[in-house]
Formats: sequence, C-alpha cells, structure tokens
Amino acid sequence: MLGALEAISREHPHRVLRLRGTLPAADDGASEAFELLIFRGFSSSVTHPTAFDPDQPALPGAAEITAAELLEGPLRPGAERILAGPVAAETFLDPAAWR
Repeated sequence: MLGALEAISREHPHRVLRLRGTLPAADDGASEAFELLIFRGFSSSVTHPTAFDPDQPALPGAAEITAAELLEGPLRPGAERILAGPVAAETFLDPAAWR
C-alpha cells in the first residue's frame, strides 16, 4: 500500500499524508506507536529510523496502520492544516481523496 500512496503523492505536491499506527516491539511483544509522512513520492518516519535506501520499505510488513490524515504541504510546525482525517489509510488510495 505504501508504494501506491507514494505514487499518488507525486501528483499532489502540496499535500502531505500522515500515517499513524503500531509496530511490533522486538522482544516483549508490546507494540510501539509510529508516525510516517508521505510527501512528493517519499516516505519518512518521524518516530523510527528508516533505511537510507529509498528502495527499502519504510515500514516492516508487520506494521499496522490505524489512521491517516491529509495535511496541507509543506508542513509548518505549530501551524499544521489538516484537510481530511483521521480516516482509514485505504481512503487515500483514491487520488480524488487528495484534493
């Protein structure tokens, strides 16, 4: 799904998609919250390290995306403008939802 969302984001350079969810913890079975931003075709985690290689997935396969928000880009700290959401991330597989 991330690849499709990144591709759609290339066509909407003034939008940022924020995904939130949980990652499985390494040892104790607990979950960790994550936040990932998709902007102009690229994903970047703001809560966890990501690979330098853009061809590597930004999230492990066991990640659970629980919500998505569409923001006006570029982001301005302290003055974010939420355009849609939180909703299911699948909502933004429709390019019309990015307007």
